[in-house]
Amino acid sequence: MKLTINDKLTEIPDNLTIRQLLERLELTNRHVAVERNRCVVPYRTFADVRLEEGDSLELVTLVGGG
Repeated sequence: MKLTINDKLTEIPDNLTIRQLLERLELTNRHVAVERNRCVVPYRTFADVRLEEGDSLELVTLVGGG
C-alpha cells in the first residue's frame, strides 16, 4: 500500500499499525511524535491505529540538548 511519510511517497505492507511501521523504520527506541492526516496520534494508540492507503504521516523525533 502507498502512503506519504514526511512528504515522501512510500510503499509499505498492508495492515500495519503505526507501532509496526515505527519498528520497520527502527524508530522504536526514540521519542517520536506522529501526525496522521493532520491529526496528532496519541502515543498510547500507536499499537491500535491501522494505516490506510493514501494516509499522510509526519514523523518527528525529539532531540535533547540546549
